[in-house]
This record gives sequence, structure tokens and C-alpha cells, in this order.
Amino acid sequence: MDEVAEGLAALRTIDARLKPVIAGAGDVPLRRTAPGFASLASIIVSQQVSRASADAIFGRLVKLVDPLEAENVLAGGAGPLVEAGLSRPKQAALMATAEAVAGGALDLFGLCDMPPKDALGQLTAVHGIGEWTAEVYLLFAAGHADIFPAKDLALQVAAGDILGRTERLDDRALRALSESWAPWRGVAARLLWAHYRVLKGREAAPVA
Repeated sequence: MDEVAEGLAALRTIDARLKPVIAGAGDVPLRRTAPGFASLASIIVSQQVSRASADAIFGRLVKLVDPLEAENVLAGGAGPLVEAGLSRPKQAALMATAEAVAGGALDLFGLCDMPPKDALGQLTAVHGIGEWTAEVYLLFAAGHADIFPAKDLALQVAAGDILGRTERLDDRALRALSESWAPWRGVAARLLWAHYRVLKGREAAPVA
């Protein structure tokens, strides 16, 4: 049994409210990406924009900075980031991340083997990397299985629907709810993104 299937089976037992969600969600993909600078850059680009916009901006970025590595971002300066369409805060975040990686202050591969709390602290210590960005990187790139990005708007909307509410949950309420899904919070997040896709007819998961 693969990780997602095992997690969904466990979640059916943990929370009966998820049974119809699992039945109607369709495919719940793992969506793992390789750890490293390019994956984190993609997530930074995805902050607070639609999936389609993020894909377009990132597609331009990888053509302008090839290969997309920390040293090449620093060498190119702001010009390629502006041309790709990154906002000023995202330009600053990407440059700060590149400096941290190139200077050895941030080991994106080492985060895979760190305790989640320590890994989260390492990431959020970088200017421009907030909790959402850090948790999405740990979930999809670093392979931490029990991470739930409660600040994600689509997850908040999906959770509100599951609870029969007309409004989305705020991040505090959603984080509290997600604690009951441990140690399968990563699969629960993937399930809720799939549920959002069913509700809204569009993909909202931040990683392809």
C-alpha cells in the first residue's frame, strides 16, 4: 500500500466526516518534488497567487535563470526576477533565500532529516519565508509526512465545506482540527486540496 492510500485508510478510521470526502475526491496525488533551491523557489512564486499565475511566472523564471540555482539567481540580480513577473516582496524573498543557500546558512537537503519543528525554524529564519511557504516545502520537497499548511486558503475553504459551514475556517481553527488527523496530516492536506478541486473545478495545490 502506498503512502497516500495508507493515509486515507487511516483517516477514514480517525475521522468519519472524511469518509464521503475520500469517496468523492477522485485521485489524491502524492505530488512529491525533489528537495533543493528550485523547488523552494517554485513555492515562493506560488505565494498568494492562483495556480495558473504561479505556473506562468515560474515558467518564465526557469527560462531566464537556467539552471535555477542559488548562485545563478545572485549572479543575475533583480533583472530576471522582474522580467519573470515576480512582485517586489517575492524578489526580496528569492534573493534572501539564494543568499542563505549559497552562503551555507540554509541546507535545503538537510531539512529532510531534521525534526519538523527545527526544519520549520530554519526556513522561517530567512527573510520572506513564512509559515505557509516553509510547511509546503517540508511537505512536498523535504518529505515530512505529518505537516499541514493551515494558512492555505484552499484548505480553509475545503475544511469549512466538510464541516458544513458557509465560510472558510481560519488558520487557527484549521490547525486545531488538523491535529486530530496526526500522524497523517500530510495526506489530509492532499485530500482537502483534492476536495477543493471537486468543489471549485480548479486545481489549488501549490505543487504540480
